[in-house]
Amino acid sequence: MTTTHNAVPPAHGEGPSTHGEGPSAHGEGPSTKRVGSAPATGDLDLAERFGADELQAKQLERLQWTLRHAYANVPFYTKKFDEAGVHPDDCTSLGDLAKFPYTTKYDLRDNYPFGMFAVEQQQVRRIHASSGTTGKPTVVGYTQDDLDVWSAVMARSIRAAGGRPGHKVHVSYGYGLFTGGLGAHYGAETLGCTVIPASGGMTARQVQLINDFRPEVIMVTPSYMLTLLDEFERQGIDPRTSSLRVGIFGAEPWTEQLRTELEERADLHAVDIYGLSEVMGPGVAQECVETKDGLHVWEDHFYPEIIDPIDENVLAEGEVGELLFTSLTKQALPIIRYRTRDLSRLLPGTARPAFRRMEKITGRSDDMIILRGVNVFPTQIEEIVLRTDGLAPHFRLVLSQKNRVDQMTVRVEAQDDTPAARRPVAAAELIARIKDGVGVTVQVDVVDPDTLERSVGKLRRVLDQRKDG
Repeated sequence: MTTTHNAVPPAHGEGPSTHGEGPSAHGEGPSTKRVGSAPATGDLDLAERFGADELQAKQLERLQWTLRHAYANVPFYTKKFDEAGVHPDDCTSLGDLAKFPYTTKYDLRDNYPFGMFAVEQQQVRRIHASSGTTGKPTVVGYTQDDLDVWSAVMARSIRAAGGRPGHKVHVSYGYGLFTGGLGAHYGAETLGCTVIPASGGMTARQVQLINDFRPEVIMVTPSYMLTLLDEFERQGIDPRTSSLRVGIFGAEPWTEQLRTELEERADLHAVDIYGLSEVMGPGVAQECVETKDGLHVWEDHFYPEIIDPIDENVLAEGEVGELLFTSLTKQALPIIRYRTRDLSRLLPGTARPAFRRMEKITGRSDDMIILRGVNVFPTQIEEIVLRTDGLAPHFRLVLSQKNRVDQMTVRVEAQDDTPAARRPVAAAELIARIKDGVGVTVQVDVVDPDTLERSVGKLRRVLDQRKDG
């Protein structure tokens, strides 16, 4: 690998401006915890104040650098571009990106461990990797500049969510090779917050720490937040009385119904964050607390596209399809048109007008269940479960076969106060609503509270037993 020395287009000097001031300098959040009272917008950084033309000029400059950097330094991209008959010089507008080939998770695994790196090993300051449960891990690396950019976009995300300098941030994302914990950690410190690195697990102890340390912000998967709320109530504590004002929830798809559940039970602002290790980690896009209308993509560092996952054509703004990302400033691991498998659509910016929004992830093309010819996503089932009286938001989808026909059972917990006589009624209601709303017939098994395994990280909703059926 030969390393070129062309510098990354300026990516710094764009982070949040804290001026060394405490929370009072920025309107530290809602004066009360009431969900209806959104925090005042803090200082916006330089890029957040870009106009559309200024942003697009910066994107094109950085995209052209990224394509040249990847082509010159990553043999995989040299070969892919040559096979596709394209060259970095062919990119003279943002629309020209569509000429270039995709990158997939399999490409990263095929080049395990460091074949996708574009810098020499001595320039890499950190390595993260996926768990590798479905094959070789996907390995990602960061230069010091990459880490600085990541910290800056995470700080921007936490501030957009309502966090302010001086706040305490309870981080329940996992630490280690998973990017969630350290990404949140360094972003919060960059913003000027105090970090409580709780990681996952030891749920009773986490509740104690929240009660004793009194953080204003929690960063956690939505499914583990439900586990924490259950633990609050198990200890006889009303979670609405806690110090938490903002919950930044990511790493798995979640619905508007679950937002309502979390906000009502904890009396906090529930906002969405998006990211993935292959693109950077958390902090690629963030929902702004003042609007809660989808996630603004930090397009000065990550360029999004939506394609039809079947015919792979680029879709227009507003059309639902598979989300792609191209990094614009990454040095160690530039990524070109990465197929995330996440399903969303792009919409105009609102709270941050220059940056387009991505709609909350509705599911993944690779977690879609095809049940007797009907496409089913776990988020569809979650939405209906949360609208059914007597049922808790803890469920699993169990797939099986009977007489060579696929079957699905929704195994769902009853709420603590649900009378035994209500359970079959709730089950019948859920069956009918799924049939009406999704178009499939399922079985429902209402089980006792605290029966199903709780999440301490990303939740896996589907248990596929068809290979045994």
